[in-house]
Amino acid sequence: MSQMSDFTSSLSQRLRHKYRTAPVPSTKMPRGIPYIIGNEAAERFSFYGMKGILVIFMTSYLFMLPGAIGNEPMPESKAIENYHFFTTAVYFTPIFGALIADILLGKYLTIISLSIVYCAGHGVLALMGVNDGVNPGLMLFLGLGLISIGSGGIKPCVSAHVGDQFGATNGHLVSKVFGWFYFAINTGAFLSTLMTPWFLEWYGPHLAFGIPGVLMVIATIVFWMGRKVFIHVPPGGLKWFKETFSWRGISAILKLSVIYIFVAVFWALFDQTGSSWVLQAENLDRNWLGVEWLSSQIQAVNPIMILILIPLFSFLIYPAVNRVFKLTPIRKISIGLFIMVIGFSMVALLQESIDSGLRPSIGWQIAAYAILTASEVMVSITCLEFSYTQAPRTMKSIIMAIFLVSVSLGNVFTAVVNHVIQVDSNASPAKQLAASFGKDHVSGEHADRDRAGDAANAKMNYEELPDGGFALKLAGVDGVLGSEDDIRLGFAPEGDMSGFVQDEANAIKQGIDRIGAYWETNHRLPTVDQGTEFVEQLKDPWGQSLRYQLKSDKLFIVTSDGPDKIWQSQYDIRAEVDVTSLTRVEQDKADAASEGGDWLAWSHPEQTWLERRQAELDADEAARSQSDDASTDPDETPPGTFTTNIRWDVGGATTMTGASYFWFFTWLMLGTAIVFVPVGCLYRPQTYLQEEAE
Repeated sequence: MSQMSDFTSSLSQRLRHKYRTAPVPSTKMPRGIPYIIGNEAAERFSFYGMKGILVIFMTSYLFMLPGAIGNEPMPESKAIENYHFFTTAVYFTPIFGALIADILLGKYLTIISLSIVYCAGHGVLALMGVNDGVNPGLMLFLGLGLISIGSGGIKPCVSAHVGDQFGATNGHLVSKVFGWFYFAINTGAFLSTLMTPWFLEWYGPHLAFGIPGVLMVIATIVFWMGRKVFIHVPPGGLKWFKETFSWRGISAILKLSVIYIFVAVFWALFDQTGSSWVLQAENLDRNWLGVEWLSSQIQAVNPIMILILIPLFSFLIYPAVNRVFKLTPIRKISIGLFIMVIGFSMVALLQESIDSGLRPSIGWQIAAYAILTASEVMVSITCLEFSYTQAPRTMKSIIMAIFLVSVSLGNVFTAVVNHVIQVDSNASPAKQLAASFGKDHVSGEHADRDRAGDAANAKMNYEELPDGGFALKLAGVDGVLGSEDDIRLGFAPEGDMSGFVQDEANAIKQGIDRIGAYWETNHRLPTVDQGTEFVEQLKDPWGQSLRYQLKSDKLFIVTSDGPDKIWQSQYDIRAEVDVTSLTRVEQDKADAASEGGDWLAWSHPEQTWLERRQAELDADEAARSQSDDASTDPDETPPGTFTTNIRWDVGGATTMTGASYFWFFTWLMLGTAIVFVPVGCLYRPQTYLQEEAE
């Protein structure tokens, strides 16, 4: 303790010698604000640019990179879970950043130090897939871990650093500057969520993750340039402990924590704009304002609306409401929670249309964004400013960190929900083993591997198939390998699962054929009732009727309850069918779009990165098989012909999908908003601002 006290005392003396440690009386804007705002805009570009493409990257790109383990995309619920656990870490680590800033280093040194860690995380993400020998999945989690430490660690310090620049004389400008601060955040977010999805689409992950890294380097340099004009509040040291664990400190933390519990539910919903909303946009008609938008780009609607609504609320709506009744911060938050209910209800209704096989316009989701953004203005900005004013002088960073923990709590709740609704896949271990066999086949090293021995170690049986592929036998419900209920999975030589070797999936294949016949006649998938009628007449080997689920206008699932005869268990035999063919109407739209021209066509290759990567993999396979027909040109398939990609699985279902998922969170938000009303009425705030220098 004495060493810590000596360190902080020495640091405080050096800060007082080199920099101002308290604001001087002034009615003007502090000189350090432009550097903080510039840093925030660039840092937010880097963060939201990287974060905005994460879900699409995990579900569509990660498995395509060199060195990836597995030949199948990450399931959507798993990607959402990973996304929200990452966001949880980003908003939980501020506690540690605040402790370092308030006790040891002060805000400036903490921000500069952790910004370097932040830059390193971006660098790791940009290097994913550069080498076949390094699993890009591991690099993804390493990079996200570094970013969560860097980004999370500086979060409470940057926002508290803004408030440190003000004293009582110019304290009336705090609200305006926090508006600018949020404006900078959303300017960076708007530009990055438009640009990085575009770079990912056309130039791939290296550039899409690399550009945000460059912006983070710029952010660090800009902040360093402002060091001589900042107010450097010294770390509190032992004084910080005494004040924090005094009655005043504990009272401030406990009082604000009550508010943060309710705000956490707001974040559980709001942060899904980067996960479940993006995946929903994949199934919407994204041609809006004459532009075909990428699903990740729709997130840019939120920051641009923030830029519009901040001045609208500040100069028009709030003054108008104040003429009717006093609009306190607590009342703003309460109203914002109810507005969130309306926004999420709209998305749930939109999902109901998707579940029925329709493809609604993205305009409906954009309308929901408008409602959601109004809620954000009333909840997030208000809570940010309110948190600073309610924190004692040496507790600004720790209070900001506790505010950010509310974001973490909301995201961990969403992540846990998505984890709970996932049914374990019994086929997953076999698929991973098969993928490793496939890599040996590609490299020509399969002759040297004891596949049967590796399968036995994994509690499976291995056998060669006449077509050159292989099968892996799994234990059935009884858990005993070699009994009658064993399940045999078939794999192509490259390790892709091709189906089932025995008769487990024969009825499912018949059901898919019936759905296909309906498609070719009606140019759409059957409704849930129609599809159920087609497949329920078919029986699986265990005497149970098949089930049909319509996920979107191009995706459906045909399921057998499996040997345990229990739906949505880990023994379900599932075929997730993605219809790849175009109807004649869709083909006509595609032709019209190509004739209309892409105004950015000059700036990107003719094919997307995924198309080029797939062509590269197909060419490698063609060279190995010495065959010219290893790949199929999709243009050779006449419009209206039923063509599919089938993802086979044993288990792996999601128990809460579609509209029911969104309605769950909507009702949760409504209950939270109602309970907050009496809590807000009983809350009594107390305001603290910085003391000015003599």
